[in-house]
Amino acid sequence: MSISSHSEELIEPLIIEDNHVSIKNINNSNLSLSILEEDVSSYGEDTGMLFETIEIEEMKLPKDGGTLFESCLLMANSIIGAGIIGLPFSFREAGIWMGIILLIGLTIVVDWTIRLLVFNSKLSGRNSYQDMMHHCFGKSGLIAISVFQFAFAFGGMSAFCVIIGDTIPHVVSSVFPDIAKFPVLGLLVERNFVIIICTVGVSYPLSLYRDISKLAKVSGLALVSMVIIVISVILEGPQVNLDLRGSDEGKWDFAHPELFQSIGVISFAFVCHHNSLLIFDSLRKPTLNRFAAVTHWSTGISMLACLLMALSGYFVFTDKTAGNILNNFPENNFIINIARFCFGFNMFTTLPLEAFVCREVIENYYFNNAGFSQVRHVIVTTFLVGGAMVISLLTTDLGLVLELTGGFSATALAYILPPACFIQLSAGKWWTRKKLPAVVCMGFGICVMFLSTFLSLKKVLKQ
Repeated sequence: MSISSHSEELIEPLIIEDNHVSIKNINNSNLSLSILEEDVSSYGEDTGMLFETIEIEEMKLPKDGGTLFESCLLMANSIIGAGIIGLPFSFREAGIWMGIILLIGLTIVVDWTIRLLVFNSKLSGRNSYQDMMHHCFGKSGLIAISVFQFAFAFGGMSAFCVIIGDTIPHVVSSVFPDIAKFPVLGLLVERNFVIIICTVGVSYPLSLYRDISKLAKVSGLALVSMVIIVISVILEGPQVNLDLRGSDEGKWDFAHPELFQSIGVISFAFVCHHNSLLIFDSLRKPTLNRFAAVTHWSTGISMLACLLMALSGYFVFTDKTAGNILNNFPENNFIINIARFCFGFNMFTTLPLEAFVCREVIENYYFNNAGFSQVRHVIVTTFLVGGAMVISLLTTDLGLVLELTGGFSATALAYILPPACFIQLSAGKWWTRKKLPAVVCMGFGICVMFLSTFLSLKKVLKQ
């Protein structure tokens, strides 16, 4: 027996077998509906129909979930994270004009593949990236997406913890110059102590939320902090001393040799595909048109912010542009120290978004048929956040790892796997007009992934 809902909240029909209904992925949980046989009554002798009373234990109501604005905040916060701080460096690698072309072009591609990913989920009847890949390519597809998703999200978590340790202690030391002399308070300028306190005290509790829409308010604050960072770089850049500025030679070059590495950096900054289905599920009235509006606004705002950051940083520091543009400024710059604080704050509120993805990968791969367990939820979250924190305590520089992550995982998640699923799910030959854009995008992604990864590894060997 099949019951179809007329509400936009219930996208898929309810299938009832043996007096039991299981609805998956509504409000990110498994719902269980049981037909009460004793309540079955006759609807009328003329119609011969029966009313079946259904007991609903949990259901996503029209008022539940995030609004369009809240979902835009979530997606924009997922995009405008640690990667934005490295975009001036990507312009140094690509060249000013090629950098602009790449940033705008990749924004358009990312916007399309995010929406394509959700469209694929409807075609396949699957509501997670992993289930979709499993449906399209079997076990090998599930393994591939699990590796790419987990590596990208967990690498981001580790990088965020490192950034916390590299920013907050400098801010505290700048505000309170003599604090290091005090026995206990001096710990606030110790890198490892700050990482532990911020991760355990802020990021870990936020990561324990099951509903990703709960992070909308902190996402709004994080976006405000990123606006402060961009404005700080724009205002303070022209005022730095001449000895800190870069050379004007080659400043207006169309393209530079490290073009493919710059694509990896930009891709790391813009990829949020591992969060997109979670954001779609958390959206109130999750329709394709509403999600398209969320995607267009989020990627458009993110592109403008990234373009401002990239141009304002590169124009001042050119060939001296560092992977973290804030490191180009003096340590005693008050405005930049505010930006450093905001950057650190943004990291320990963005980290939970990546923890959501890592946990989703583990749940879908190892516990796909198991019900929700609070104990397992806490244990998995603890190991994820704790693992990222430990890595950040052991290393001080994940810049090259982020470049590798962007060139390898981000390109696969954004440019290869979504079009590959569409080609597999759609009818017709691969060279048809409908599939040709997906084929071109997939070919572009494969080339970028291999070239960027190879060149980044080559750089590692040289160093």
